[in-house]
This record gives sequence, structure tokens and C-alpha cells, in this order.
Amino acid sequence: MEALIATHGWPIRTTDPLVVPWPQQGNPAHLHQFQLPEDWLAFIANNAVHTAVPLIVSAKFRLAQKLYVLAWLEYDLIKAGELAALVALELALKDRYGGMFGQQAPMLHALLRHMVEQDGLTDNQLPFVRRYGGSVLPHLYETDAVRAKRKASLSPSQTTLAGIRNGLAHGDPFGGLPWSGLLELVRDLIDYAYRDMIAAMERQRQSLVS
Repeated sequence: MEALIATHGWPIRTTDPLVVPWPQQGNPAHLHQFQLPEDWLAFIANNAVHTAVPLIVSAKFRLAQKLYVLAWLEYDLIKAGELAALVALELALKDRYGGMFGQQAPMLHALLRHMVEQDGLTDNQLPFVRRYGGSVLPHLYETDAVRAKRKASLSPSQTTLAGIRNGLAHGDPFGGLPWSGLLELVRDLIDYAYRDMIAAMERQRQSLVS
């Protein structure tokens, strides 16, 4: 695959490393540090979607990766990368599930709800959770039960991917710290949505080498 971006000539950050929140096992807000642009590029390139994902989606996700890489030069571009990643996710879910909503154009929260309640997504099916632990399903969308309990107690809304997307798109897209591991989580969700196509490609690969 073609390299995301050529980082030749980019500055080395020995005394001012790039610090990015990204989960580690047992620490969802671990701060990773990068001193070499090549290491940062490799880290982000390692979070690519599977090659079986249709180009219309993978190209948008690749744009998100490029924006993350460019954060080496301008840190705030990570926030633009987050928005681009969530745009790619919404496109993927519309492609996979949109036809099941009839004439209605589904919103991201409805698509994520469908992914869990109708397409069987569980925490254990996400490599993100298997790598780092915890649970991400409560952060995909707000269930009816959680919403009713929140309203009854006047509690603030829980943080969801749809809420993050709305904040980035309609608020200040360059405000706040990066969301820890968001790119990697979105990658795993996209791969899950296209898991049948991925499995078919892997079976074909196996048949060619056997």
C-alpha cells in the first residue's frame, strides 16, 4: 500500500515529543510519546482498515489517518482527523445498514444502535476491547433505559461517538484534547461492519496459498 505521507525532513522532537492519549491495558488514558516522525507515521499506519473495506470508505478513513500524521507539525489537526474518522464510520454504517431504515435517512446514533441491537456487536467482538479491556458499548449510543434514568436524575448525557461527532462538527473542531484511541476504535467498528467481506477475502487468500 502506498505510504500515507512522506515524512522525510520532518523535525525530530527529542526535547519536545509528540504526546498523544492512547489506551494501554488497564489505562485508557495512557500518554504515548513519540520523538521520531517515522515512529508516529508507523503507529498511525498500523491502524488502517482492512483491504476488503470498499474504497469509498477506506479513502475517507485514510484521510483521517493523514490528518493524524500531520499533527506532528500542527497538533490541533488531530481533532480534524477525529472528525474525518467519524465521517468514514458514518459512511460505512450507512452503506451496510442504511437500506434497513427504508426511506428515512438514519443518523449516526441510530446506525450504532442498529449495529449493536440488530447486527450483534458485543464488546468481546472488538479487538479494541480485547487489547485494552473495559467496555465501549456504552459509548456508542445511549440506550432507552439509560436515557430514561438520566432524565429522571437530571444527570448529564454520557459521552457517545455521535455526541463527539456533533461536537466536532458543530462546535469548535480544534478545541479540547484528543479522544484516547478514537481512530483505532473507529477502525475496529468499520472492520466489524464489513466482517463478512473481510472473512470472504481471507478465505480466498487461504485457498490461494493452500
